[in-house]
Amino acid sequence: MTVRTHIQRLLDQEALNFLLTNRIPRRALTQFMGWFSKIEHPLVRDLSIAIWRFFGDLDLTEAKKTEFRSLHDCFVRELKEGARPIDGNPEILVSPCDAIVGMSGRVDGTDLYQVKGLSYSLRELLCDAGLVDLYRNGRYVTLRLTAGMYHRFHAPHDCKVEQVTYISGDTWNVNPAALRRIEKLFCKNERAVLRTRLTSANHIITLVPVAAVLVAGIRLRFLDSLPPCCDRTIINCDARFGKGEEVGWFEHGSTIIVFAPCGFSLCDHVRDGACIQMGQPLMHLP
Repeated sequence: MTVRTHIQRLLDQEALNFLLTNRIPRRALTQFMGWFSKIEHPLVRDLSIAIWRFFGDLDLTEAKKTEFRSLHDCFVRELKEGARPIDGNPEILVSPCDAIVGMSGRVDGTDLYQVKGLSYSLRELLCDAGLVDLYRNGRYVTLRLTAGMYHRFHAPHDCKVEQVTYISGDTWNVNPAALRRIEKLFCKNERAVLRTRLTSANHIITLVPVAAVLVAGIRLRFLDSLPPCCDRTIINCDARFGKGEEVGWFEHGSTIIVFAPCGFSLCDHVRDGACIQMGQPLMHLP
């Protein structure tokens, strides 16, 4: 057994994983990582990416470019043209990102699950009474991006982003170890609520990118920046996107929760633990 295998097995122990990624000064470490990852010195860049490849499942064969200025530049890499075919069926809502499917299914009234046995409410997550009513008994999918995945997210259909609500918060890890231990974790972390209206059918779909430890950076193509300190900020928008067009990115991996009204249904392959790529079918429109 190799040294790498020994280390990975040690880090895979859930209690240790939770301790190392959560019982730390999360915000300070996240700010440090944001600074460190943008250092463009070749030695820092190459060593950082090498360590990342050693511990993580990092595949750069689909990357648009082969050389990166910094670790951050590698984190937010674009993909080659055509690397993610977009399902063109107008009756299909596609996945906005590469991810592992977490909890998904029907919203029970206004409650849904982060893991089995731990629930949270639409009100606590979205902080918008109108959206709470809209998604009562609706459908949802939790999409978890791992460290080695492609970190950009895209429009799930032809749509217009009407409003962005930025909600400041903590930076708990969003991996399974933390989700099983921290109640209402998604409601505690920094997040953005993107209210989008499908241009063809007038349905409202909401994407909720959730930040996490080391990666509390949510960037949107159509906004210069999100407010750094305000508890809750509402920004009205008129940003139009074609299906599969890039909407934004994480500074690293995290989670996106997708909400659709009652009448939508999950595609058959969308189940807990399944891997999905951006552009693949996620839900059927009514």
